[in-house]
Amino acid sequence: MTRSVTALACALLALTLAGCGMFASKDENEKKNWSAEQYYKAAKEEFDHQNWELAAKLYEELESKFPYGRFAQQAEIEVAYSYYKQGETALAISAAEKFMKLHPNHPNVDYALYLKALANFKEDLGLLARVITQDLADRDPKAARESFEGFKELVTRFPDSIYVEDSRERMAYLIEALARHELSVAKYYLGRGAYLAAANRAQEAIARFPNSPTRREALDVMVEAYDRMGMNQLRDDAKKVLARNYPADPLVKEGKNRGGPWWKFW
Repeated sequence: MTRSVTALACALLALTLAGCGMFASKDENEKKNWSAEQYYKAAKEEFDHQNWELAAKLYEELESKFPYGRFAQQAEIEVAYSYYKQGETALAISAAEKFMKLHPNHPNVDYALYLKALANFKEDLGLLARVITQDLADRDPKAARESFEGFKELVTRFPDSIYVEDSRERMAYLIEALARHELSVAKYYLGRGAYLAAANRAQEAIARFPNSPTRREALDVMVEAYDRMGMNQLRDDAKKVLARNYPADPLVKEGKNRGGPWWKFW
């Protein structure tokens, strides 16, 4: 009895799979005769229902079979967004770049540029925004830098674009995130006794991001690092800047540099 039930189940499964194959073949056969407009309509329907993977597949097929015309142009930009929503950063960026290269004067170039920057922003957002536990000296926030440059290009080239305001806000965030990263790397070096590297990285952070709130801590790192190396003149110069801008900072007080572990100063 058990063997009969098993055999029946297997037979039903085989029929089901065969039926799916038949339907799939039928769908593919129908698509062979589709026009560019029909492909676009089908892709747009999946796009509007947020079926990003299927939408991207249909847009790609449209581009492949009908590489010219308005439907192909629209597919090129919408497939980039579909990739972005899937989290396929590299594909989204590649598609946006392809669109800008093929259609440099298209009215939607600002959107393609915005989408490219946005894809990079999403790629690095979490990594820069949370506490990083990996070896910070080995980390390179390339995506954040490229995202910033993309938003900057958009704001510069298309000052009247509807994406400018959002781009400016994201640029402000990225500046602060990158400043925090530079400070974290400086602290990393300081904690491991690489005092010259720490001082240099902190100085670079101040030079690149002079208005960032991280400036005070960067000065702290410089004071501490120079003190540890016995570079008293450089230490005192950094301390003067610290005292002038942040008089309440603990390191401004005399004798505080080696009063305890460096990390307890902040």
